[in-house]
Amino acid sequence: MAEESNEPKSRYRQYLEVLTGPLEDKKRYRQYKARTEQLPASYHTAIDALHRYMLYFGPGKADSLLAMLEDLADLFEQSAADGIPIREVVGENPVDFAEEFLRNYPEGQWISRERERLTDAIDRAAGDET
Repeated sequence: MAEESNEPKSRYRQYLEVLTGPLEDKKRYRQYKARTEQLPASYHTAIDALHRYMLYFGPGKADSLLAMLEDLADLFEQSAADGIPIREVVGENPVDFAEEFLRNYPEGQWISRERERLTDAIDRAAGDET
């Protein structure tokens, strides 16, 4: 049997993670999905819909995205345990809830980068007028 290397990660694992991303992130994501599967049906449906929306507009970095999803799962688990109706959790406008929730995780959001890029471009253009 081959001896394991003293390196923190094997070369194979490093190569695999270059292709697919860190294995720890995948494990965290699977744990998040398992948690949401345990929710009552209506809470599960709601969190799946929010998840889908937040993937489009949420953080682009895996660690920020996973932290956001884990916090969302915490919120829904606690709400389900306390018997708080879904409308009380998300309010009358789910988009407003999702946008407000996303504001807590600005790091890595592509929309944040695009807003900054737009502002910089207009600032440069306006600077040329003076």
